[in-house]
Amino acid sequence: MKWILALVGLAILGGMAWVRIAPSAAEHWHVDPASVTPPKTRNFALLVPGSKHEAPEFPMDANALASAFDAMILTNRRASRLAGGPEDLWATYVVRTRYLRFPDYVSVKFLDLGNGNSTLAIFSRARFGFGDGGLNRARVKAWMKRLAG
Repeated sequence: MKWILALVGLAILGGMAWVRIAPSAAEHWHVDPASVTPPKTRNFALLVPGSKHEAPEFPMDANALASAFDAMILTNRRASRLAGGPEDLWATYVVRTRYLRFPDYVSVKFLDLGNGNSTLAIFSRARFGFGDGGLNRARVKAWMKRLAG
């Protein structure tokens, strides 16, 4: 019985370690949020211009919005840029959850609307699991609010 408990404990610890050290392949996670097919799971948030859920318009050009977004994300010590960047007007970030450090991937593309305005398409999703308790939606909503100032 002790061996079984020890094996179960090791399996749990191994799973927790894997979540933290699993490699993140940019070619898999760096996707265009404007053309992605929404997953069947409930662990994502997707804002796409022209859809039911879309980001607001921002009174700045796409370059300024990309730089502001990048600076905002990277102030979080649990966030890092995986691919792209503000100079590309398209980037993917890894943002880890607070306690267990599960990786969430956030792909964002910045779109110039003309007249000095821009918007973005954003796809934030969990790597592991089937639900996230609304974490990705809440995070994206908070980011839009911060960017709107």
